[in-house]
Amino acid sequence: MESTVDALNNAYQEFVAAAAGVLEAKELTGGQKTAATDAALEKFKQQWELFRVACDQAEEFVESVKQRIGSECLVDEATGSVAVKPGQSTASLPPISAVRLEQMSKAVRWLVLELQQGSGTANSSHSHSTAPFDSRFSEDAPQ
Repeated sequence: MESTVDALNNAYQEFVAAAAGVLEAKELTGGQKTAATDAALEKFKQQWELFRVACDQAEEFVESVKQRIGSECLVDEATGSVAVKPGQSTASLPPISAVRLEQMSKAVRWLVLELQQGSGTANSSHSHSTAPFDSRFSEDAPQ
């Protein structure tokens, strides 16, 4: 994370320096277009692009961290690893194993793929993978 912040900070500093370079070049030439002002503008354009790339990379990093934290929270809640705070209700669904959660996630992904392909049926050649519940697991057994 530090490297992402450092890269973004460095790109920003270079961008600001390039902007200052454009202003200085224009001031030295009295606002006239010269090779120096053109070079300063070109450097500014390059630094702007590099700053945008650094911003995009930082945003991608933040999104990946958000997804990872969300996934970890989901697994913690599903497996019952989350500590209950005083006054918080514990009358929720019983916890399931992380392995079972992963199996259910795969089943949902298969169903989504089938629906996107237009089959829309869970009784295809992948019925063993797409069945929403598996009788081998006690929490799925009909009651």
